[in-house]
Amino acid sequence: MSDQPRRPRPSGKTYRRPKKDPVRILAFEALRAVDERDAYANLVLPPLLRKAREKEGPETFDARDAALATELVYGTLRRQGTYDAVLSSCVDRPLGEVDPPVLDVLSLGAHQLLGTRIPTHAAVSATVELARVVLGDGRAKFVNAVLRKVAQHDLDGWLERVAPPYDDDPEDHLAVVHSHPRWVVSALWDSLGGGRTGIEELLRADNERPEVTLVARPGRATSEELLEEDAAVPGHWSPYAVRLSEGGEPGAVPAVRDGRAGVQDEGSQLVAIALANAPLDGPDRRWLDGCAGPGGKAALLAALAAQRGAALVASEKQTHRAGLVARALEGNPGPYQVIAADGTRPAWRPGSFDRVLVDVPCTGLGALRRRPEARWRRRPEDLEGFAPLQRGLLRTALESVRVGGVVGYATCSPHLAETRAVVADVLKQFPDADLLDARPLLPGVPELGEGPDVQLWPHLHGTDAMYLALIRRTG
Repeated sequence: MSDQPRRPRPSGKTYRRPKKDPVRILAFEALRAVDERDAYANLVLPPLLRKAREKEGPETFDARDAALATELVYGTLRRQGTYDAVLSSCVDRPLGEVDPPVLDVLSLGAHQLLGTRIPTHAAVSATVELARVVLGDGRAKFVNAVLRKVAQHDLDGWLERVAPPYDDDPEDHLAVVHSHPRWVVSALWDSLGGGRTGIEELLRADNERPEVTLVARPGRATSEELLEEDAAVPGHWSPYAVRLSEGGEPGAVPAVRDGRAGVQDEGSQLVAIALANAPLDGPDRRWLDGCAGPGGKAALLAALAAQRGAALVASEKQTHRAGLVARALEGNPGPYQVIAADGTRPAWRPGSFDRVLVDVPCTGLGALRRRPEARWRRRPEDLEGFAPLQRGLLRTALESVRVGGVVGYATCSPHLAETRAVVADVLKQFPDADLLDARPLLPGVPELGEGPDVQLWPHLHGTDAMYLALIRRTG
């Protein structure tokens, strides 16, 4: 080693190495992946959590740490619009001119200050320490200065300052208070067709952490078996649904590990069940899932078909997603087939099926609880991109079902342009097709509207905002 004296730092202060906090570093890495790679938090988080447990050890990085990291990521993403409005009041330049990594750290700090019970001093100091690790000392000073301004008010105090009064601009008020883009607020409000109470309840529900819901695949598992698990309670509506209370881990459930059960929102279960139970004329032997990836609805449909002696064909355009479908259906008690095919250019003859489901690609505005980042990525013009595909898939579905058979058109979006507008446009081309009343096929589910189609809602039903229209070919 050199015997030269160590050169003192210009400040004359003893240098302190920043303390690494694995929880907040993990949360920062997840936000960067979401921002840089357009990744989804629900896909990014699990491998990051596994990596942290392996690196730090279960004694250092335990279940509480995992829960905190998850809350920091999802909470920051859900409330991003609100926090951006607050941070804009605390930064001396437009947020667009702040480096994205710095903005991610500031948002994490804002969430700890305004959206959690973490004490103010701990939230500021922990976030500044994170900034020293991932950004450097210089920008950590900037983070410290901004967060001290944020800490001057609680969330309600900030909302009074940054949200326009409801009477002046209701949509912008709701957008800031409930952290949704203005155009999404407007679209959801149109779909609800109600007053202020309904839209505020929906927006609040979008910002709540959704329950984990399991599905017991008929013939392979039962809801009674799943209810034997700790933290398990019955579903609200589906006879195959079991909800895991907070802290329940699906991967720890043997039936899930074996593929006899899966993770599936209750709204998706209800769509599959309704199609399976819809009345039809004639034989009931061949079913089609025309947009089967990643396989949740297909697995439930295949199991229900097997109970009737019917067979399911599960079609998915993308090869890798078709592989996910095959994995989900593996072990199904009855016959099935998985194919990689374009649902708008069918690999089967017209009139081949008795029942057809098309759960079409969409903006995903009905699943903002699970994918909060989607609200910030989507744009109104995305609707134009999905529209031809949605109409094409429904047309093909109606051509693929025999006379007397039934088609289910489903989408995880309540936007009218993706639901009723699609169905109405396509039915103009099929005078020999009629809408069925889907409401009786969801027994016990309240507030299903005037029909004949069904729109589920997070705030009313505790499900994703799934839409379903059932159509019968009559000639």
